[in-house]
Amino acid sequence: MKRFEAVDRRGTHTTKWDEAKKKFGTEDLLPLWVADMDLAAPDCVQEAIQKRALHPVYGYTIYPEGYYQAIQDWMLKRFSWKIEKEWIVPCYGVVPSLNFIISAFSEEGEGIIVQSPIYPPFVSSVKHKKRKVLDNTLVYQNGRYHIDFEDLEQKAKEAKLFLLCSPHNPTGRVWNEEELGKIIDICIEHDVLIISDEIHADIVYQKTHYMLGSFEKALHHCIVLNAPSKTFNIAGLNTSYAIIPDTGLRHLYQLEQERSGITNGNPFGIEALISAYREGAAWLEALKAHLHANITYVETFVQAHQLPIKVVPAEATFLLWLDCSKMGLPHDELVDFFVHRAKLGLNDGKSFGAAGEGFMRLNIGTSQAVLEEAMQRVLNAYKELR
Repeated sequence: MKRFEAVDRRGTHTTKWDEAKKKFGTEDLLPLWVADMDLAAPDCVQEAIQKRALHPVYGYTIYPEGYYQAIQDWMLKRFSWKIEKEWIVPCYGVVPSLNFIISAFSEEGEGIIVQSPIYPPFVSSVKHKKRKVLDNTLVYQNGRYHIDFEDLEQKAKEAKLFLLCSPHNPTGRVWNEEELGKIIDICIEHDVLIISDEIHADIVYQKTHYMLGSFEKALHHCIVLNAPSKTFNIAGLNTSYAIIPDTGLRHLYQLEQERSGITNGNPFGIEALISAYREGAAWLEALKAHLHANITYVETFVQAHQLPIKVVPAEATFLLWLDCSKMGLPHDELVDFFVHRAKLGLNDGKSFGAAGEGFMRLNIGTSQAVLEEAMQRVLNAYKELR
């Protein structure tokens, strides 16, 4: 297996490293927060970008036939989902698409369902558009998260949209076929449009990810958002796509996106997507093995040193959701512990909603050597705390 080493990203204007001091108030920490990896993109992607860069003109760029075909082939091979070319709408990013969708398919004051703890832009996008947040809070039971379907049924009665995160960030849950089927049934019954963010779909361990649009009954009731950005560590290239099987929904979405003026392709993002989807499958399998080993390392370290931290089982993503409630610290002191004692920059659990109190999110998309350093810092700080 190819060895994955952490790349020094300092000085490249990267959010994770070069914005760390601004976010945490100190620069003497190890940043493990923003959801991108400190690992090099696959060789095929690097080579495709370098080849395109050799042409000295970087003007307005269309989406070529190969872009659509690469997405179609990836969906079929990875998820057994046969999609049509016309279903694919090129986009700038999943979060901008969420905002376009909220504007296109709801009015001010109308309800939109989210499931906290949740990736912060789900909630902020709803609030910025002056819609009502309907929180179908996930149930945390026996160290695992579940959907409260009774509550979902009630919330659906006053909702226009359901923003589904699948797989779920930050909890790492992969929703199974039965769970997704129930979500679809409830939303169809109450005429709620499902927006499924599946950006982490490729990084799933020992589970099966079901694309929401692959359920025939969901075809005219959903918009699926996806990108190669998390999978191949190319988030900065701002290249994503929506898959919208229903003609009417697709037309309304396209109108809203066109109003934004964000319609041109990124020449490097397009080449990266095509090369990643055509040639990156073997690299992805090696990456998943590396990430799974990192997860196991953190779990083993916590247990071996009897740290009062529970690693919520990660079924997907390179983000670990850490239950730190047994540390006995008020949440503000918990955040202070990681930043100023352990010298680690993690995501504050409360940024994912009130349900994240007592939790922190750890990005394990790095080398094992970096993780070893991070966990040793936690152990040393905890010993001092005691």
